[in-house]
Amino acid sequence: MSAQTRYGYSTPIGAAGGIVDLAPHAIDTFLNEEESGVLRFGVGVVQGSKPGINIALPDDKATAAVFEGITTNNRTTEYDMEGKLHVRSGAAVGVMRYGKIYGRVAEGIEPAYGDAVYLITSGDEAGCFTNEAPAVVAEGEAEAAAPAAIAVKARFVGGVDKSAQIAAIELFNQAQA
Repeated sequence: MSAQTRYGYSTPIGAAGGIVDLAPHAIDTFLNEEESGVLRFGVGVVQGSKPGINIALPDDKATAAVFEGITTNNRTTEYDMEGKLHVRSGAAVGVMRYGKIYGRVAEGIEPAYGDAVYLITSGDEAGCFTNEAPAVVAEGEAEAAAPAAIAVKARFVGGVDKSAQIAAIELFNQAQA
């Protein structure tokens, strides 16, 4: 008789956009300006076309001054018939302004406790976070191949969970600009 002695799956530390603990935090509600299915939980968002009302994923023109926070995973969860998560366009979405939350991180990064947090503003991982500062490009030089990013007043408070591609982030209760 055989028995299973090894299990290949581990329990993730949390879920993208999930609140880490009961530390003080603030969550405000905004409307999703992105197309249905584009916005995900646990990503950094910036002011949309109506500041204070809409949010959107960052683009290469985004600055720290327009950073709103990280989308929370709560009562706006909808799945399609294939089990894929969709946040509808125009749906109300919670955005954590300060506190501890599980944020989506870029592939291949290894944040350590206390590392600085940067929001990626270009490419396929726009809205994800990294601990790598953007390269400084001198005038007249070619741009670096790394995606654009902006510094966020936050720190990583744990390592990355590679099974969910998330890490705990503490957003500070400070103005971003």
